[in-house]
Amino acid sequence: MQTHQLHCFAEDIPVDKSEFQVDGHYAVTLKDENGKLRPANIYVHDMQDNYMIARRTSGGDVGLLFKMDYDDVIKLVRTHKVLDRKKFMVPAAMLKPKLWETRDSMRTYSSAPGLGK
Repeated sequence: MQTHQLHCFAEDIPVDKSEFQVDGHYAVTLKDENGKLRPANIYVHDMQDNYMIARRTSGGDVGLLFKMDYDDVIKLVRTHKVLDRKKFMVPAAMLKPKLWETRDSMRTYSSAPGLGK
């Protein structure tokens, strides 16, 4: 997989929403609910004003869709180029803001037709 190095931020400077885009794949450092810093690989499905819906692409929760505040991203380590055939798809209804008002995660199966999934 080809990667392009972005820039790193100091831990006390939050990552700005403009650093992300829909269908982007990123290596990030997240702040968890206990304030600990955790590495994560995410694929962004949707972006709203105050949060994004992303899918975990590594670790124990691979495939988990989750709602993440932009402030929870402490560092944007790397962006991975996503080829059209490797884009993950979920039904648009699963990304509607109303559905995410009362939840912070959802177990689902995304498809990537170019990968036979």
